[in-house]
Amino acid sequence: MYLMFLAKVVGNVVSSVKNPSLEGRKMMLVKQTDLDGNAKGEELMAIDTVCSGIGDTVIVVKEGSTAQMLLEDKKVPVHTVIVGVVDKITLDNRK
Repeated sequence: MYLMFLAKVVGNVVSSVKNPSLEGRKMMLVKQTDLDGNAKGEELMAIDTVCSGIGDTVIVVKEGSTAQMLLEDKKVPVHTVIVGVVDKITLDNRK
């Protein structure tokens, strides 16, 4: 799996009991996609930093130290973070 990839938000996660460093953080389920939007791989839980919603195509980073840096907390137990919502993908070599 790549460190940064496209994914579709397929659900949200609600947890009443969690690590204190996750309090107030929105958790979503994402599924990696190819450039055509076709799902591939398994669902992953990711912290949402950009207010995405179910059905959105998003940019996901899957790498622990990068996730911790983005959340500005070196102790947060996070590996996967949503860092962008994709509006459009254009490829020159596809018609």
